[in-house]
Amino acid sequence: MPRTEEEQQPAPQGDPWLAFGYLVSGVLLYGAVGWLADWWLGTEFLVVIGILLGAGLGIYMTFKRFGGMPTSADEQSHGKETE
Repeated sequence: MPRTEEEQQPAPQGDPWLAFGYLVSGVLLYGAVGWLADWWLGTEFLVVIGILLGAGLGIYMTFKRFGGMPTSADEQSHGKETE
């Protein structure tokens, strides 16, 4: 039986350190931008917003890179490949 194009492509494999790097770099980069904006504007809340925004974007980049959450169809097809 011919396989569809979707079945021929392997699931994205990734290094967990890459996901960790996305999260840490997002928090550090946007936290630093928030800190600089706080220093420049004389406020005290933008660093927190920067850290939260960086964490959110790091999570988004991780899901985008690794394909998001597996669906039940993905889990079932993965189980058939290992049998």
